[in-house]
Amino acid sequence: MTHTIRPQPGIMDIALYQGGASHIAGQADPLKLSSNENPFGSSPRSIEAVVEAASGLHRYPSTDHVALREAIAEVHGLDAQCIICGVGSDEILNLLALAYAGPGDEVLYTEHGFSLYRIFALSAGATPVVAPETDRRVDIDALIARITDATRLIYIANPANPTGTALDQAELSRLAHAVPSGCLLVLDGAYAEFFDEYDGGAALVTAHENIVMTRTFSKLYGLGGLRVGWGYAPHPVIDVLNRIRGPFNMSAVALAGAEAAVRDRDFVKTCLEENAEQRARLTVGLRQLGIACDTSHTNFVLARFANEAEALNADAHLKAAGILVRLVKGYGFPQALRITVGRSEDMTRVLAALGSFRGAQ
Repeated sequence: MTHTIRPQPGIMDIALYQGGASHIAGQADPLKLSSNENPFGSSPRSIEAVVEAASGLHRYPSTDHVALREAIAEVHGLDAQCIICGVGSDEILNLLALAYAGPGDEVLYTEHGFSLYRIFALSAGATPVVAPETDRRVDIDALIARITDATRLIYIANPANPTGTALDQAELSRLAHAVPSGCLLVLDGAYAEFFDEYDGGAALVTAHENIVMTRTFSKLYGLGGLRVGWGYAPHPVIDVLNRIRGPFNMSAVALAGAEAAVRDRDFVKTCLEENAEQRARLTVGLRQLGIACDTSHTNFVLARFANEAEALNADAHLKAAGILVRLVKGYGFPQALRITVGRSEDMTRVLAALGSFRGAQ
């Protein structure tokens, strides 16, 4: 029987997203460093707020997310009216594509950019356009050269995943001034907190009418399981997105947990300090082993081996030691492994395992 119900063009060109591995056959409790999660878990205050909110599961959540938006605005010095909350920053990024791109339009991103950018473009019926990077960094000139009259969205992850590299404020400002008024520049800041003295693009949003900043609670705040993200944009853009998002897209539990998390600045400070220390230690250790890596501005390091075969062998060696990292061939790095920065004892274990791998070669 012929199936005559067909999806919109572009949807069947989408490959299913593959998350970081969580299990190793025959090992009960592997060290998971494959999804850039906070090794210290969630803020105790956030957990308490979630437990308290669970007593009211029979009630519908807020539709305007005002308490969380005001908490975010207070902590980051922003206008709460220009903030939108979503089911992870992914939802905000997707809503932008659905609202502003469609058939005949183009969505621009870089060759090693987050794999969901392509999915969002195709879901909206738009054409994905890829700009090359230079030395694993976003190449602003290459991006600008690929802007056309059909370009409606430009997605930039800063700092970037899986490279860990970042553009500074001057570079971002140059790009912002080159984007035409009929196009939105979207600064995906999933790892913005780990980049010292970076505001995630907030100042650029204030200065321009066509820039959007997105952030997440999944990385630094350790709330990946709650799925909470937010965006900051000029109010006309926020108004458009609020018209197409689900009115009850955020659960009461997620809203309560995120509000408590963003207000627990002591927990945030501790996590950032530990990440910076262990990230530097991992970077130095990899280089001492002859494994190349760029300076990272995130909570992971991209370890580059001589070729794909060596990377696969290193991954197998780490798995045998009970350690899960991320293969990133799908991001254009078949010769690399992305390693989440963990606790001190985690990094000791990773470097020891890679040391024994090097010694066995």
